[in-house]
Amino acid sequence: MLPIDNAGADERLQDVLREGISAEDLPAVFPLLRGRALLRAFSALFHGGDAQVLLRLLVLRTLGARAHAPEWTPAEIRDQLAFVEPVKLETVVQRLKEHELLTWDSETLRYRVSPLGRKALAAVSTLLEFERDDEDGLGYITAQLAAGQAVGRISADELGHLLSRLSELKEDFDRAVLSGSEHRIRRAALHLESVWTWVEKGTEVVSAIADSEDLDSSTHRLAQAVGRAQSALLRQAGVFQRELNKIDQHRVHLGRTGLSSSDLVAWLRSLTADTLAQHADEAHLLPLHPPFVQDQIALDVAEYELLERERAAAENTELPGAEATPTTHDLPIDEEDLSPLLDWHGVLAAVSTPLELRDALRGDDYALSAYRLSLLGLLGDPESSALQGPTADLARLPLQLEIEPRLVDPGLAAIALVSAGRLHPKETNDA
Repeated sequence: MLPIDNAGADERLQDVLREGISAEDLPAVFPLLRGRALLRAFSALFHGGDAQVLLRLLVLRTLGARAHAPEWTPAEIRDQLAFVEPVKLETVVQRLKEHELLTWDSETLRYRVSPLGRKALAAVSTLLEFERDDEDGLGYITAQLAAGQAVGRISADELGHLLSRLSELKEDFDRAVLSGSEHRIRRAALHLESVWTWVEKGTEVVSAIADSEDLDSSTHRLAQAVGRAQSALLRQAGVFQRELNKIDQHRVHLGRTGLSSSDLVAWLRSLTADTLAQHADEAHLLPLHPPFVQDQIALDVAEYELLERERAAAENTELPGAEATPTTHDLPIDEEDLSPLLDWHGVLAAVSTPLELRDALRGDDYALSAYRLSLLGLLGDPESSALQGPTADLARLPLQLEIEPRLVDPGLAAIALVSAGRLHPKETNDA
């Protein structure tokens, strides 16, 4: 098998892109192109069936495990892996060599694991190590982030992966709480307990990352978001305990046996489908004892069936028919009553001698007197005189209002005091 040609790989990648778009111009593709050699090594390791992949990893891990003597002769490889069929072993060794996972020294005639192969071995070993007790992947992601923080290489991608995984766990836990199922809540609590150590370690690592002054703003905001997600996950244990306490308050105990409905549900869950079917055999033939009938529930159901259902069926819920929108001509319009203003205008127009203000304001009630006092302020006003209408006619009357800075008793039942003053005809005032 020949190595993958770079030009051929670029052409195949370009074929999957739309016309006019270059792979080098895509920010998401650039890191993949930069690490193409490492990706090609993984492709050489993991291409094919499970048996082939396991054999390649077995050979590479075996050759990389001898630390005191990292170089291997072909005879040593055959002796060390004598349990592998010789032709298959030779094929795997040649494949690893062609993809630069193994190097061949022509001077010493020995094989050696290449730096690229060491990277692949380290990545695979880390994954296999965390596979034993890290089904969620949270431990592996946290370890990678801690390693990067220790050497001063913070990866925004690893922070994003950690934030996504924490958000997924939080959503799963919230769904368990919303379900109200004791079984799901206890299972979620055990799940949280299994990842608790990694969440606490991740909190320490992210706190150190957030305190770093060398981070750019986007990575710093991402680290803060991871910290908030970790805090929310740490508070989830209290949420589980509160929900379990609520469930415990409503748990039904079976007499004085010490058993509860939760114990019964757990026992039923432990049975197989065939066992449950055996317990259900002929159960429908058993008579229903009257003490098990809830009379209050039966009355409620009967009331609904006999009354509420018939009432709901007889209720007329049909909407009224549509009507045309009324025009403005059909709307009632109240005409303004100007008789008090017109009467007051006639009285003032007949004034020929000075008239005391308290006499001018004399009316049937307080509202009329106050209305007349407000109109007197318009006398001689040029703006009001320039208008049209009864108010403008009042403003154009040849009268002048004179008010003194003192109060007098008008002798009216509705008014206690009024300003002293009088109305002068302009001709008399000028004379």
